[in-house]
Amino acid sequence: MQLFYNPEINEDVNQFSFNREESKHIIKVLRKTKGDYLHITNGKGWLFQAEIELNDIKKCLVNIISKSKQSKRDYSLHLAVAPTKMNDRYEWFLEKATEIGIDSITPIICEHSERKVIKPERFERILQSAMKQSLNCYLPELKATVPFKAYIEQQFKGDLFIAHCEETQRKSLKNELKPKNDVTILIGPEGDFSVKEIEMALDNKFIPVTLGETRLRTETAAIVACHSVAFVNEI
Repeated sequence: MQLFYNPEINEDVNQFSFNREESKHIIKVLRKTKGDYLHITNGKGWLFQAEIELNDIKKCLVNIISKSKQSKRDYSLHLAVAPTKMNDRYEWFLEKATEIGIDSITPIICEHSERKVIKPERFERILQSAMKQSLNCYLPELKATVPFKAYIEQQFKGDLFIAHCEETQRKSLKNELKPKNDVTILIGPEGDFSVKEIEMALDNKFIPVTLGETRLRTETAAIVACHSVAFVNEI
């Protein structure tokens, strides 16, 4: 099954037309024609099966013939991850985390961050592509980039963890995770969190954790954390 994404479609719609760019891709590139079926999601859990009514490269019109809501996980996962020096490494994390299962991501700017500016439009495209590839009907939310201090001072829910490499007392993340609990995990930049940032997190009830015996890159640590939560919640 090939999955298309369009945030404008909703469960009340019975007929829908794609914009010019999408229509051209569907009709000219994929060679879809009248009577062919498409599967579409709005990224909010809904899956629509549609039949092409008008195969126009400027306006592909479809009739919705069935709709269903994909079950949502009984936990939520939020990762706050510092942007990596090499942008492609962060994009790799976004792609793989979406495939594994994640609800929201916040790029956080830390004291040791080497990259402090990101391109959210490109990150959004990465998330959308990974969602479609993995046949997931929920698009992870990319939250606005924020300084660590501002991020840590907000209100949180669920279990809170900060993964860092300082030689202080830390617990194993895999031993701390509990099924069906909402989780927030902080992952620092290549230079790790500063001592001050770690103290701020602990003051805000974050539990210090380790992700294993070896020192991991930022994007690897984020994927390990993401998979650990998914693994604990497997039925």
